[in-house]
Amino acid sequence: MANVGRPKGENNKDYNYTLRIDEQTRKRLEAYCEKMKIQKSEAIRQALELLLVEEYK
Repeated sequence: MANVGRPKGENNKDYNYTLRIDEQTRKRLEAYCEKMKIQKSEAIRQALELLLVEEYK
C-alpha cells in the first residue's frame, strides 16, 4: 500500500500546547500577526526562540 498524505519534512511540528492568555494579549498577538502576515503559532515560536536565546547569552 502506498503512503498517503503529505511527506514528512525535516523540522516536523509534532507537539501541541494549549495556552491561556488575556483579552488584551490576544488582541495584540492578532494585530502583530496580521501586520507581519504570519500565523499565531509562528509568532509564538519566534517569541520563544528570542526568550531562549536571551536565556543562554
